[in-house]
Parts: sequence; C-alpha cells; structure tokens
Amino acid sequence: MPMTAMIRNLNKMTAIGLLEENNEQVQLVCENLRNEDLLKKARIHPFNVLLALKQYESGRGDKGSLTWKAIPIITKALEDAFYLSFKNVEPTGKRHMLAMDVSGSMQCGGCVGSPSIQPHVASAAMAMVTARTEDDHIFVAFSHTIVPMNINSHMRLEEVLKAASSITMGSTDCAQPMIYAQKNNMKIDVFVVYTDCETWFGSVHPNEALKQYRKHSGIYDAKLIVVGMTSNGFTIADPEDPGMFDMAGFDSAAPQVMKEFILGNI
Repeated sequence: MPMTAMIRNLNKMTAIGLLEENNEQVQLVCENLRNEDLLKKARIHPFNVLLALKQYESGRGDKGSLTWKAIPIITKALEDAFYLSFKNVEPTGKRHMLAMDVSGSMQCGGCVGSPSIQPHVASAAMAMVTARTEDDHIFVAFSHTIVPMNINSHMRLEEVLKAASSITMGSTDCAQPMIYAQKNNMKIDVFVVYTDCETWFGSVHPNEALKQYRKHSGIYDAKLIVVGMTSNGFTIADPEDPGMFDMAGFDSAAPQVMKEFILGNI
C-alpha cells in the first residue's frame, strides 16, 4: 500500500481490527512510518502527518461515525514521521516574516477543513516548517503590537507551543507585521499571518500597510498571506493586487497552495 494511502487509512484499519497492538501488521506500519526513503518518495508534508497524528489520537472521525482506540506505538510512529518529514519540504528561497496570533481564542476549536487540529498547533507546526527549511526568516507574535519570537530549527512542537503560550496578548491587528518590518527596515519578501477568525485591524488596513512597506523597502513584489484558520470567509487582500492572498480555513492542501503563491505560480 502506498505511504499516503496507508496514513490515510490508519483510522479505518484500526477501527475494523486489522491493526491490533503487537500484531505483525502494526510492526510493519511503524517501520514504514519511520522509513525516511518512503516518506521522501511519497513527498509527504509534515503538516499532513501532524493532521493524521491528531486525528488518530482523537479516536474518532470528523463526522463521528467511525471510532477506534488509538494504538500507542502507532501514535509514536506518527510523531516520529512528523519530524522525519521536514526533510521533504523544499525551500522557497524567500525572506519570510511569520506572524502568529497567540491570543487565547487560537486554542479554541479546530481549523476549518482540519477540525482535529487547533489553530495554535497548526500555526506552530507551520512555523517549524519555515524554521527548518528557509534560511532567512523572522518570527513574531502579534496583537495590537509585535513581540519577536525565538523559534529555531532544533525546537520540537511542544517547545514552539510553550514559547507562544508564554506571551500575553491583546486584540488582533493584522497590519502590525508590515508596520513592524517597515519601522525596523527589515527586508521581507513574504509576510504570512496566522490567526483564527479575528482579522481585525487598527488605523491602517493590512493591504495598505503592505503597500507602504513595499514603497519604503523597495521590495515592490513583497507578498502577504493572511490565514484565518477558523474562518469561513473574510476580506483583507486587495482583489486587484496579485501579491495578496486570503486563506479561509486550513486543510491538508493549504501548505502547497501557499508555497505556489509565494513562488508566483498562482
């Protein structure tokens, strides 16, 4: 069975009893999940492995019709596969600023399109992807102001989550990353803002803040992606500007769509 199909069907195979603790099939599944060559060949993104892990841990399908008892060694193998799969991600070569909303609401509910994973976990995982694959990156936590975050390529998921949770924040202003970069003369090719459904802004609209940043920095093709992880729809991007992109929800296809946008392919 191909790797992607195996991961996708772990829940069902456990539910119907095909996978039972300590049987041969479980051992084979765990070996495959820890096989770097198989993971690389399947080009599996870390976020998709994390999504599978959180779904498997939950013991129930998104619609609640399928239930199972998670097998601990499979859960551990999925966690190992998550960290191994970072090597599969190819860098964009762009200078990134990743801005994370660290408000309490990021820990409530699941992402639209990925209900088994909470927004703060999804954004932390995507921060790890950036830290481990891109050479030039800056991480910030934002609300009505900006706080720099120290996230590096050696940190595990729980460490990134701890770093984010230690910051006390107020209301959300999605223009702050561009304002901060302009004020500090930072060279940024792409701003990625992760929030839940709070896409509020203050006196400066985010798309205007990006335009001002472009003019100030001379990086006229600087891009902005705003991800509203629990939103069913919002409008921040200027529809006439090909360098701005709004993403409502966050599912398994989202990381690749974002990458294609950053590279100018869509």
